[in-house]
Amino acid sequence: MLLRGIKLAKQDPIVNIIDQLAGADYIADPAIATSIYMAQSLGRPLLIEGRAGVGKTEIANVMAQLMDTKLIRLQCYEGLDVTTALYEWNYPKQLLWIKLDEQSGRSTEEREQQIFSEPFLLERPLLAALTQKDKAPVLLIDEVDRADEEFEAFLLETLSEFQVTIPEIGTIKAEHRPLVILTSNRTRDLSDALRRRCLYLWIDYPDLEKELRIVRNKVKGIDEDLARQVCEFVRGAREFGLEKVPGISETLDWANAMILLNYDNLEPDIIAQTLGALVK
Repeated sequence: MLLRGIKLAKQDPIVNIIDQLAGADYIADPAIATSIYMAQSLGRPLLIEGRAGVGKTEIANVMAQLMDTKLIRLQCYEGLDVTTALYEWNYPKQLLWIKLDEQSGRSTEEREQQIFSEPFLLERPLLAALTQKDKAPVLLIDEVDRADEEFEAFLLETLSEFQVTIPEIGTIKAEHRPLVILTSNRTRDLSDALRRRCLYLWIDYPDLEKELRIVRNKVKGIDEDLARQVCEFVRGAREFGLEKVPGISETLDWANAMILLNYDNLEPDIIAQTLGALVK
């Protein structure tokens, strides 16, 4: 069975996805693999929520790698609007064309039709994801909770119909339906309308053994004892009530710092010297 460039055995696709992700240095559990499988098979966007640093964004990066396709990323923020996320017109090019066309004898209506056509359109991430000609891309809508509710409103058409409507041109439908992954750190509640259009996955902090596997996989040359000490310390730190709880990315930063400084054991003075890589 061929699923968007990833070869899966019919009898156990979830295990095969876990193996594929592991081959790309992403340690996944059955819940993650099942969500990816459903999103691809059903053609539905996947909304991934969880605390910062647990590997939400990395799923999109790894999927683009495995599918051998383009990753198109839209980084969300407060005030994000249609001209940044979807499209805008190339005004300098339009003005230049109008000036060069002054003596052509075209009517105003003809000129408007020309300058508001696709050659004058600047594609932003959402539109670019729908117009890829060769193969379906991976569209990452990162930290969607940071955007305004108004942004969600014009996102709905893209996620429900995989199309966008541009008043001057009409409706543009996806040539190849992208794999859409949305991430959220839950800084605000997303609308029910947006959630209904997506499959859902929550990623929590990993248990000790899973985080240990991640560290051994990502931090080359780390000693087994040191890796376990790092992971056990981080698990304890997450229970301290810190304002910024360390995620997997901070665990990896700290483990890499240990390798860089040639430390092979956690001692109080070493912890104090390197804590800036873990607690931020």
